[in-house]
Amino acid sequence: MIYWLYELLKEDHEALVRVLRYVSSRSLAAALFAFLISLVMGPWVVRKLLSLKMGQPIRTAEDMRELAEIHGRKQGTPTMGGVMILAAVVTSTLLFARLTNPFIWLCLIVTIVLGSLGFLDDYKKVTMKSSDGVSARFKMSVQAFLAVGVTAFLIFYQHPEHEGIMTTLFLPLLNVDNPFSNVQLGWFAVILFGGVIVGCSNAVNLTDGLDGLAIGCTIVTAATYAIFNYIAGRADWASDYLFIPHHPWSTEVTVFCMAIVGAGMGFLWFNSYPASVFMGDTGSLAIGGMLGTVAICCKQEITLVIVGGVFVMEALSVMLQVGSFKLRRKRIFKMAPIHHHFELKGWSETKIIIRFWILALLCAGLGLASLKLRY
Repeated sequence: MIYWLYELLKEDHEALVRVLRYVSSRSLAAALFAFLISLVMGPWVVRKLLSLKMGQPIRTAEDMRELAEIHGRKQGTPTMGGVMILAAVVTSTLLFARLTNPFIWLCLIVTIVLGSLGFLDDYKKVTMKSSDGVSARFKMSVQAFLAVGVTAFLIFYQHPEHEGIMTTLFLPLLNVDNPFSNVQLGWFAVILFGGVIVGCSNAVNLTDGLDGLAIGCTIVTAATYAIFNYIAGRADWASDYLFIPHHPWSTEVTVFCMAIVGAGMGFLWFNSYPASVFMGDTGSLAIGGMLGTVAICCKQEITLVIVGGVFVMEALSVMLQVGSFKLRRKRIFKMAPIHHHFELKGWSETKIIIRFWILALLCAGLGLASLKLRY
């Protein structure tokens, strides 16, 4: 919308509205605006959720006595606060991004679909007063259907000068011109995109177990992918200097990424320890989908394993725990996801959160370093 204003006024007032042309300025504005939306919405959302008795169900003592004792004080804290994040991201993106860019609509559609799925899950939990929401089969079905839709979009709606690039797998640490780095997937991209979107969505969902943990890691990851998308959209930086995949539509995704950063910072204002509101699946499922989609847009899907290292660690801890128990009837961790393992070892909640944030920053640094470490 703001860019449309620039197009409208540039002939007569170029000097005045020129700043609206640049992705960098619009990205910073999107972050600030999303932050302010979250900050202003926060008190009202918390009061509304409390009045509707949308409190977070906590596992009973029978399920896990020690953890229930630790988290017992959180019983009744309003959940579904992810609506703040979604409203801020969507509004800010619609206002500051170029709406003629197909990648922007792809990101928004994924956000809305997964946000709606998470909302349904949260609503079922709070109305039934149970930690069980919609079935895992239903969740996976919606996420898989979305992955097929994303793949179909990227196959049939291609940039005329960059056909086939979005369904090509580019391996990290290899130059884009290296023949071993380019694997054309075609419709097999459904497997890749499905793995990225479904995996990231569920990984963020698993990470969302302590006050501010998931949203802090989200801010770091989204900021990193804002850099990735900005670079990928510039031919002089991507193709000529760093030798990474270039796509002109990627640059505008920077605005979306920075909207996530701003909305996340605003939400963290209320979600920091001790949390006044939880994001719930409304936020976590959507955020995972957002991060997976922006990684696809700049063709850095595999690098997400590095940049989102904390999310990967949380998901792997659950997979290892379940696999070990099924095969050996023994647990590797005291409890999974792994942040609960450290809780049961006696670490304070704030210590776990801050240390995981530090790990998220280190992972982001490694991901950015991989841009130059190419053969």
